[in-house]
Amino acid sequence: MNKLFYGDCLTIMQEMPMGSVDLIYLDPPFQSNRDYNAIYKDETGRPLPDQIEAFCDTWILDSERARVIRAMPVLMRESGLDDSVVEFWRLWMNALRQTQPSLLAYLSYMVERLLQMKSILKPTGSIYLHCDPTASHYIKIMMDSIFGHQNFRNEIVWYYGQRTAFLKRHFSKKHDVILFYGKSKSATLNKVALPWDKADFMAHRHDVKIDEEGNEYIWSDGGARGKRYKRMVDDVISAGKPMDSVWSIPIINSAAKERMGYATQKPLALLDRIIRASSNPGDVVFDPFCGCATTLEAAHALGRKWIGIDIAIHAVKRVARMRLQHRLDLKEGEDFIVDGVPRNLEGAKDLWEKDKYHFQKWAVEEVEGFVTTKRTADGGIDGRIYFPIHGEEDLQSMVIEVKGGKNVNISDLRALKGVLDNDTALMAGLIIMEPLGERKDRNFRAFMADAGDLIVNRIEYPRMQMLSIPEIFEGKRFYTPGVVGKGQKEQITLPGSLRRDS
Repeated sequence: MNKLFYGDCLTIMQEMPMGSVDLIYLDPPFQSNRDYNAIYKDETGRPLPDQIEAFCDTWILDSERARVIRAMPVLMRESGLDDSVVEFWRLWMNALRQTQPSLLAYLSYMVERLLQMKSILKPTGSIYLHCDPTASHYIKIMMDSIFGHQNFRNEIVWYYGQRTAFLKRHFSKKHDVILFYGKSKSATLNKVALPWDKADFMAHRHDVKIDEEGNEYIWSDGGARGKRYKRMVDDVISAGKPMDSVWSIPIINSAAKERMGYATQKPLALLDRIIRASSNPGDVVFDPFCGCATTLEAAHALGRKWIGIDIAIHAVKRVARMRLQHRLDLKEGEDFIVDGVPRNLEGAKDLWEKDKYHFQKWAVEEVEGFVTTKRTADGGIDGRIYFPIHGEEDLQSMVIEVKGGKNVNISDLRALKGVLDNDTALMAGLIIMEPLGERKDRNFRAFMADAGDLIVNRIEYPRMQMLSIPEIFEGKRFYTPGVVGKGQKEQITLPGSLRRDS
């Protein structure tokens, strides 16, 4: 059955059978903030606050990324790469560590996942990687190393045109690059003929002749036999023109029906061409960064099976509802399944065991919070919920910490209180997996009560609050001030004792 996954594609691919995919298309993240900002607003009705980075493509060479880089030579050898490639990686990474650490973080992220993609691709399979120009030349080197230079097929230029403006420092950008590799020399490649417009055909052919009966014809090369033969122009036009490596496909019009609100959304025509060329009906098409799921719709229209993954819960919800159910009239559970999104406590525990970071991320987003990309000194913040305060220019916040393990202690609550005391946040929330026992719950709530209340319009909001995962599934949320009615801000006055200028 077709599948839409929520989570990190690396974690999910590690559970996919080897050699199970016929075609991979990926448009990996590099500057995807615009897409995620748009879908968050559409899904929640709230704009993404300007001062935060809830979905961030800022690639930081932190301790976790450094650990992955150190382990990469072992992973490469296990994936069958030559020692010479491993040594090249080591020298190259050492150079980038000093000169472009953020690029090194991105490349290591991509290489980890590309190695896994190679393992799940069939021998007859192909991979098309949509490149950002900032890193495309670096990615090409790694693609050669992982899939083999001999399996490189084309650098496809997607020319999308648009109106041209005069720029001071560079020429107008009018194309993207897509790298096309086969898994082996037996990779599927179908003949895809594009429609010829007769005027366009005549403009490109200067050898058209007319016979005695007034028919237009050309002479075609007979190939190895050396014989030339006569072909009628109308027959050539109806057969279509062979596809080359420059694809002229316009970007999606803002009023087009296929538009899903993504700033970087790719046209269906682009994916249609890729899927026709490198797969057959019934094959499995896989998009590990499926975003607004253009790949999934194109695959479905062409009779292919599909698998899509996205790291943003709001993107998955939007795709399932708008793209799959409304546009394609597919039924969840019959035509496709959504996996990785917990539906109950058991599902939440399963996500915690598989991927603790994504459990934390899911829990924060379920309570309408934003995942934190910049941690405080004690590393105790997993997210924030934002709300406006009357008289304050900046949005105020509740810091969120998620504890998915069984052993939640009062020391965790003290640490969160320490964050609240030293942070600009006005409130703090703790998310735990299961309700506490009666005695521990009583002690926790007594400690939180000592933190006092935030009083807004004579309404008391406890400064420290706690929710369990079962309560979240029941629809309970943290009790905070918020935005009400057609974008009008609630008239909230910050108590004098909490004002920054007091």
